[in-house]
Amino acid sequence: MQTDNEKYNATVKPNTVFLNELKEKLPEFFTKDGSFDLDKFKDQLKDKNINELSEGYQLDFIGKDYARRQAGEMPSTVIVPDEEQNKGEGKNSKNLFFTGDNLEVLRHLQASYANKIDVIYIDPPYNTGQDDFAYPDTFEYTDDQLEDMFGLDDDQLARLKSIQGKSSHSAWLTFMYPRLQLAKHLLKRNGVIFISIDDNEDANLKEICDEIFGETNFLAQVVWERAYAPINLKKNFSPSHDYMLVYGRDANVIETNGIPRNSETDNRYQNPDNDPRGPWSSSDISVGPAIRSNIYPVTTPSGRVVEPPAGRSWRLSRKAFRERLADNRIWFGSDGNGVPRIKRFKSELHKTGITPMTIWHYKDVGHSQEATQKLQELMGGKKYFAYPKPVKLIQRAIQLYSNSNSIIMDFFAGSATTAEAVMQQNVIDGGHRHFIMVQLPEPTYQVDKKTKEPIFDKNGHKKPTKGGRIAFEDGYMTIDEISRERIRRAARKIRKDNELTLPENFDSSFKHYRVVKPTKQTLESIEDFDPNSINLFSDMVNSFSSDSLNISGDATGEQTILTTWLAQDGYSFDEKIHDYQFDNYHAYLVEDRLYLIDEGWGSTQTKELLNKLGKNELHLQSVVLFGYSFNISELRELESGLKQLDNKVNLIKRY
Repeated sequence: MQTDNEKYNATVKPNTVFLNELKEKLPEFFTKDGSFDLDKFKDQLKDKNINELSEGYQLDFIGKDYARRQAGEMPSTVIVPDEEQNKGEGKNSKNLFFTGDNLEVLRHLQASYANKIDVIYIDPPYNTGQDDFAYPDTFEYTDDQLEDMFGLDDDQLARLKSIQGKSSHSAWLTFMYPRLQLAKHLLKRNGVIFISIDDNEDANLKEICDEIFGETNFLAQVVWERAYAPINLKKNFSPSHDYMLVYGRDANVIETNGIPRNSETDNRYQNPDNDPRGPWSSSDISVGPAIRSNIYPVTTPSGRVVEPPAGRSWRLSRKAFRERLADNRIWFGSDGNGVPRIKRFKSELHKTGITPMTIWHYKDVGHSQEATQKLQELMGGKKYFAYPKPVKLIQRAIQLYSNSNSIIMDFFAGSATTAEAVMQQNVIDGGHRHFIMVQLPEPTYQVDKKTKEPIFDKNGHKKPTKGGRIAFEDGYMTIDEISRERIRRAARKIRKDNELTLPENFDSSFKHYRVVKPTKQTLESIEDFDPNSINLFSDMVNSFSSDSLNISGDATGEQTILTTWLAQDGYSFDEKIHDYQFDNYHAYLVEDRLYLIDEGWGSTQTKELLNKLGKNELHLQSVVLFGYSFNISELRELESGLKQLDNKVNLIKRY
């Protein structure tokens, strides 16, 4: 049989995400069966310029419909808690680290973190053609399915599949599109996403972000000066910058905190005339090109008559100038003989920070070489990552758009710079921000692209990748292992450097989860499962344990299934779970939902449950059960009993 998610995914179309968003915002244009009433929508557009809709432009690329469909699909993986980490050093942490394909993780988080993320920063693959596509890029459908889903002919199908494993623009866009689409739904209404990129895909990224987030929600294209010296070996130009595209969920409600002030900026504010309103700075009041009505003579206190420079005018009208002059807001210099300047008081500054500009210099936010050196020092002198981002760079993004309780996400975690930036910012302002990191378990050893099996040398040892040799030799088998170790080392350094001032509740750890596909054997068992049979597959629950999935972490099958379901049902990863016993059967109670996962439920347990519900000893809205653990007679008895209750309790069967 098919799992519930497989059944749903079979109905997904390229426009499923769009229609769901449209239904949420414009429900009046949908029929009872959920279909979009196009004629009704067209009627509403008749007084508008319909040509704008047909003559507008958008970015098309091979694989776009496939990418749109991916954004609408449900996850095909399970979330396995790392019980060793989560009951150990991460026990009290609200920070999260997910090991797995970020597309699957984003799918899992759609319910539990929708509209909850304040800032997303990502540093995706730049598509430079240097084997930087480590993420899975194989199509999940047969040729017949692809042809049927997207109406492709044989030539179009060949072109679509040819983007696999290539650093083409289409491959990169197909890869990025669904991830950005899902990320958008996680942002708060005033949430902001920063995306690092270079010249190679900057233009294409801008196009798909305009489409996904909306052109009106574009906030800036930041230029980061990442190099402080030229590379003289370059034939023409030595690149000295990267970009960060910045988009908001809704620009109408987004406002920056500004860049925190320092002594240098504060020292610009003086009070040479002892103005009772306090310190101020002044700025030129001439502007260009000239506005004719604003060209007029001004007499200084010393009696000198001045006019705007040639081709310019005063920025203030005569009336506005007189008003500022009467309010002692015009400064002519200490001798009263200077060109007029307008006074701006420190007390009147917007919020507490300086409005950011779109060029970020390395002296303010760090450069690539500095970031590499600092990470190398932190990791014991070993260079595991070639181009990490500076902590100060990401810290600035966090400063601009987060508050003390914000959630910061990075689903291309890499060296986990974002996690350290969150912790460092909490040290600076006493905040309690939390991070969510996602990193693919990209191996540091070579893997056969077809079989996904390790490649061995003539001595039977795994062969390290070109860039992963040092990490491999130090015992790190995957990149995510290095990411988590970096967080631990950064946390230790922060604690050491701030031991006298760090608050007791400073969160310097994380909970860890692995997002993995069930084994082939489990999938075959699911395929053969007959829900109407009186016989059950034995140990189906245990097939989702860490041991059965061949990963570390010491999680039971029940813990994996429950964790996956809680995320699906919109609960956070620190939700309070109550153990509940029915005779010798162990169930889980979360708020008003009872989860039945293991085998062994029978008539005795059903009677006990119904008795507790009837006596109001237990208040439930839903009972959620693992269908593979129940035969047809057990299900019917439970379903029948719940229907007879005065207070309706929903029975949800999941496969």
